[in-house]
Amino acid sequence: MPSPPAILTCALTGVLTDPAAHPVPVTPDEMAREAKRAYDAGASVLHVHFRDQRPGHGHLPTWDPDAADDICQAIRDACPGALINMTTGVIGDDLSGPLSCLARVTPELAACNAGTLNYLKTRADGRWAWAPMVFDNPVEKVKRMCDAILAAGAAPEFECFDVGILRSVGLYRENGWAPALPHTNLVMGVASGMPADPRLLEALLPYVTPGALWQTTVIGREEVWAVHRRTAELGGQLRTGVEDTFYLPSGARCRGNGDLVDALAAVARAAGREPASPAQARAALLRPEALTPAAAPARRGS
Repeated sequence: MPSPPAILTCALTGVLTDPAAHPVPVTPDEMAREAKRAYDAGASVLHVHFRDQRPGHGHLPTWDPDAADDICQAIRDACPGALINMTTGVIGDDLSGPLSCLARVTPELAACNAGTLNYLKTRADGRWAWAPMVFDNPVEKVKRMCDAILAAGAAPEFECFDVGILRSVGLYRENGWAPALPHTNLVMGVASGMPADPRLLEALLPYVTPGALWQTTVIGREEVWAVHRRTAELGGQLRTGVEDTFYLPSGARCRGNGDLVDALAAVARAAGREPASPAQARAALLRPEALTPAAAPARRGS
């Protein structure tokens, strides 16, 4: 029996990396070119952040719906049938920015950060790389975002930075507002979250809803590729892109997203899996069970 295809996602740009120093696209034309390179290499899903389009401000994010629409339309024109996966992450309880972009873009999928994380990193000398921050995602905020994503006709992809957040996704489903088969993204390599260690995967998978699709997002240098290989072997979906790494399995720096997706497609094929076509990805990711809330169980005695 042939192995199932692997859905390849390319995370095209990220949120704050400086385009003056790194090969990250900013403008609609740049995003479309990078998306096309990834699409031609086997990516069927494009994960997008939106950058400030003012000259000299491309290192900053924006929630301008016009900019978001221009970027996503350029990607769709360049990559027929590809699925858009839109970021929604914000600090604080003002969701107006991502909700306005969600309504304008109407993506097929949208990231839904599933729990709170102390977002930390130290430099070699022990100093903080940035001021310690809390990426706040309390339950009421997660539910508001999940509800909005589903109302837009998109499938939420639950971003899980640690084991407790992963287990929370199951509780959201049991509570009746997350989908019956919630797409689950295991985010590994954030210094204060789960490490980029392939040995963790077999311990984590029992906590993914049976039958739900899962993938790994792995942040780091060339060490990320061992996790990608194990993910492919275990039947997970795969993601790379300059949001996550600039490094190829050899340790060489990539020229852009196309190089990274080429390498990821090779990882899938080494595990006996071909990259999924856009049609295959659409059928798997947009099942009714991923687009509608699970029914909460009836209370005893009711």
